[in-house]
Amino acid sequence: MHPALARARSFCRTLGIEVPILLAPMAGACPVALSAAVARGGGMGACGALLMAPEQIAGWAAQMRAVSNGAFQMNLWIPDPPPQRDPDHEAALRHFLGGWGPEVPEDAAEAPLPDFDAQCAAMIAAGPAVISSIMGVYPPEIVAQIKARGIRWFATVTTLAEARAAEAAGADAIVAQGMEAGGHRGAFAAQDAAGAMVGLMALLPAVVDAVSVPVIATGGIADARGVAAALLLGASAVQIGTGFLRAPEAQLAPAWAEAIGAAAPEGTVATRAFSGRLGRAIRTAYTDAAGAEDAPEPAPYPVQRALTAPMRAAAAKAGDLRSMQAWAGQSAALARAEPADRIVARLWGEAQALLG
Repeated sequence: MHPALARARSFCRTLGIEVPILLAPMAGACPVALSAAVARGGGMGACGALLMAPEQIAGWAAQMRAVSNGAFQMNLWIPDPPPQRDPDHEAALRHFLGGWGPEVPEDAAEAPLPDFDAQCAAMIAAGPAVISSIMGVYPPEIVAQIKARGIRWFATVTTLAEARAAEAAGADAIVAQGMEAGGHRGAFAAQDAAGAMVGLMALLPAVVDAVSVPVIATGGIADARGVAAALLLGASAVQIGTGFLRAPEAQLAPAWAEAIGAAAPEGTVATRAFSGRLGRAIRTAYTDAAGAEDAPEPAPYPVQRALTAPMRAAAAKAGDLRSMQAWAGQSAALARAEPADRIVARLWGEAQALLG
């Protein structure tokens, strides 16, 4: 057996899964049906819990267990420091965004975020196989609680320095996120995200060589060639987001799903225009306008996210891709519109054949 396959199968045994393919925990895009289908194919499901209240976290886990006995991970962002506010700048943003959707209320940016500590408690109580982090590492007391329940902690990183910091903090595995990934960059410090855009082919082997825990590759993996390449570069598993978003179980807006299937690698853009945190999305009229020299600079997260909420909701309802928040990675066009369990089986079968 090829050493890469042996490593992957050993990792699968530790998680109680059959296939080293994990669904990326995408906030707002991980319905139970999608996770259950990935698990049915032998992989691991996921829940991006960023925007969920504690009772919603508990409910998601209960629904997942009602339809599947497969393992799953739950994920939270590590909170950023409180953002610096600028009323005049926010007024300019409201005016700008009003040209792309409904008028933005003056108090839009006051929308509260869920309580992080309560979310952590709910995830731990839910008892998933894995709790993962992005944008930093969990505080030591949370790490201790996670491990006391026998739950593994997977830490998402975007640089070699972050990988070393995550291992030192006690991470059981490192998720190495290349710049190709769709959705938000996992940089520990928001201000570092744009200046540390490292591709997966460079990041993955460097992280594998630097840490002693298993490494999971994510970013730009959407077919068997990507899976096999990641395993050859030392990964123990892969994590896929965009590659699953055209599956019927993802329940994606048709305009978004069609745009994913048609996107060239250069048809995506890293932008702060939706949330204030850097993320990769389909390039649209809005992302172009928001990046123009005469446009107001996006506000920090979560202010920008709150200000764009009316526009994003209206675009989603109308199916208007021009101003829709349509996250996608650079390998988006490789995603197929087929059931998620078949995607898992196809990718793993073809990857094993490539690895001999």
